[in-house]
Amino acid sequence: GADALLVHHGLFWRGHDGRLTGWLRQRVARLMAHDINLLAYHLPLDAHPELGNNAQLARQLDWVAEPAPQGRFGEQALGWLGRSRQAFENAEALARDIERRLGRSVTLVDAPGRAPRRIAWCTGGAQSYFEAAIAAGADVFVTGEISEPQAHCARECGVAYIACGHHASERYGAPAVAAHVAAQLGLVHTFIDVPNPA
Repeated sequence: GADALLVHHGLFWRGHDGRLTGWLRQRVARLMAHDINLLAYHLPLDAHPELGNNAQLARQLDWVAEPAPQGRFGEQALGWLGRSRQAFENAEALARDIERRLGRSVTLVDAPGRAPRRIAWCTGGAQSYFEAAIAAGADVFVTGEISEPQAHCARECGVAYIACGHHASERYGAPAVAAHVAAQLGLVHTFIDVPNPA
């Protein structure tokens, strides 16, 4: 009975043909057939200081962010810096805590002997922000995905890298926005988590 569907990742990206044909039409056919609006907020939802994915991931993992702008890094200052409220002896202990809180296994490229005091994070597919996190003084970088170069960079630079899953890192912002909007406008909202192994 929904009137609208609020999602994080939209359908149209830079240079994308905006016509609803072929596979794209097929993806939205049910919504169109039932006159359901589709609302998507990508980078604004990542960046929002309270409701965004980075802020909500920090809340989920019990991390405290450093204030902006000093506590931000990377393109459009989407990456965040901060610390955990809990002390961890090493990156492996931090990775286990993330696994427990997110309910899924993570990929850890460790930098042995370095306690993860300053954490850098950026949800989703932000592996290209790793070098900026290192330059910002991070002991560990947490994001959703990992590509081949990050493993070498982590080992060579002595900064741990944790990939906790794109979906797992970005499933908290949209429900936070929906709850906020619902409270402001007197609407009813329901969060539907569609599991994704990525």
